[in-house]
Amino acid sequence: MQIGIPREIRTLEGRVGLIPAAVGQLVAQGHEALVEHNAGLLSGYRDEDYRAAGAILVDTAEAVYEAEMIVKVKEPQPAEVAMLREGQLLFSYLHLAADVSLMRSLLHTGATAVAFETVETEAGRLPLLAPMSDIAGRVAVQVGTHLLHQPQGGRGVLLGGVPAAERGRVVVLGAGVAGGNAALLAAAMGAEVTVFDHNRDKLTHMRALGDNVTALHSYPDALHEAAANADLLIGAVLVTGERAPHLVSAATVSQMQTGSVIIDISVDQGGCIETTRPTDYANPTFVVDDVIHFGVTNMPGAVPRTASQALSAELIRYVSRLARPDWQQAPELVRGINVMDGKIVHPALRELVT
Repeated sequence: MQIGIPREIRTLEGRVGLIPAAVGQLVAQGHEALVEHNAGLLSGYRDEDYRAAGAILVDTAEAVYEAEMIVKVKEPQPAEVAMLREGQLLFSYLHLAADVSLMRSLLHTGATAVAFETVETEAGRLPLLAPMSDIAGRVAVQVGTHLLHQPQGGRGVLLGGVPAAERGRVVVLGAGVAGGNAALLAAAMGAEVTVFDHNRDKLTHMRALGDNVTALHSYPDALHEAAANADLLIGAVLVTGERAPHLVSAATVSQMQTGSVIIDISVDQGGCIETTRPTDYANPTFVVDDVIHFGVTNMPGAVPRTASQALSAELIRYVSRLARPDWQQAPELVRGINVMDGKIVHPALRELVT
């Protein structure tokens, strides 16, 4: 099969769909890889690295989109959607529950779109979402730490505190992969961390991170009180394929202290905090009720080399499977289909378009 890897065009997105080592593996399997000029540059991979792996370098996105399968990181932008065609495979993050207009556009192309975030194992794992959730959770704490600095408009709080000074308070909504990584890093920095989830096994795991971690059931009153008093509030709620539910209201945000920070990792799926809206790394923050909000929808894009390596390691086996004629015999990939032949396939999306 001919597989295309375009250069990402979303604002300040440095990741690449497949690193040279992964491309080399596909070429060894007998596939042809079309890689757009400078596709891996911001991840630290030169065109020469791709040529050495056996890829065919092309100068334009149009040439890449001649391929039978397109493997990219972020959801296609309008110019990219216009290049998709009937019978073509698109394999990327899509997050269509939060972008109905993109879903409608993909339906009109006739292409089959398989979303990374909805490829699901029999056990309910999301193997292609997990590596980016790992990174997003950690980046959320790193960014939050910086935004809490007074020169950035923050409260002037050092998360771990020091002797004779109180620790910062971090509240994490969701104890999954992203939330768990956020809690892990915040706890390691010495902050007072409170994690909310409804799964007892996950809460047990969170408690084991340290004595400075409290893990609580997501009762609305307890969640409201903790969020209102947080220095750093991190949203990390996921319902596979669906829009994220709002767990924190605008009224709660209005009670947070001036200069506190909200980072909503769930923003890709619409956000779990009512005041959240999507941003990008060119203009990452906005302020509501004197609370700093960070709503970047491609958080791992800030560390593209790390992110591209982690993503490729998980992607390669699925790309190899998609390249086989019988790929629809693979249940994990079938669960990942969002649209196909002009129809909505994923159950979580059907009710969004009438």
